[in-house]
Amino acid sequence: MFNEDGSLDPLLKFLLYAVLALAIGKMLWEWLTEDVIPWITVDLWGLITDHPWWTGFIAVGTLCLIILLAKLLSFLFGAGTYAYVDSEEDCTSAAEPGEAVDPDVLTFKMKQLAAMSATGFEQACADLLARDGFLSPRRVGGAGDLGVDVSARDHDDRLLILQCKQYKAPVGSGHVQKFNGTARLHHRADLPIMIALNGFTEPAIGFAAHHDLILMGRPELKRWAHGQHLYDVLGIPSTTE
Repeated sequence: MFNEDGSLDPLLKFLLYAVLALAIGKMLWEWLTEDVIPWITVDLWGLITDHPWWTGFIAVGTLCLIILLAKLLSFLFGAGTYAYVDSEEDCTSAAEPGEAVDPDVLTFKMKQLAAMSATGFEQACADLLARDGFLSPRRVGGAGDLGVDVSARDHDDRLLILQCKQYKAPVGSGHVQKFNGTARLHHRADLPIMIALNGFTEPAIGFAAHHDLILMGRPELKRWAHGQHLYDVLGIPSTTE
């Protein structure tokens, strides 16, 4: 009945919405045919034909008012949109490891992460780092990124290098080996972390364990996306706790 994010099964949700839509549609149809259509065809049309200029002025004024109201609402509600800090800022208000998660903090459902583009998935990981209080989180991914999709620093000045894989299948050993070849040697990462939406193969997990690479599979990603601090999820100690 419920999926892994706690939401209603899509089929049951569709049937429920269909029943509600039919009931609302029946009510609207009765209201339109009995009240609205006669008023439009008789009373309103007569008013328009008697006063065409006034009707035009009122229509244009109403349209301008709607546009201004929409822009005002967009400005008011857009001001509170979540944004991660830039390289000069510190997320001092974000939750520290071990603290209770505020219900208003940024979270994602797994189906939201799955529906994102590859770039959007990387940006979501950068935003989650900012939520957790990491310094200077930024998305680096692109052509020539040499295995870095997201980078940040923690309060111990350790460099985190994240590679984010949104593959539908588990990530294989080859990708993990390539990440191992650049994360520490080229980027000098203190904490190389590879994230896979749908987990890793057994050879990939074995290789990562042998080379001290940190893997975040689907269960860990779900806990992180749902509000738990990254270090709590991965069991990484911090001297600032």
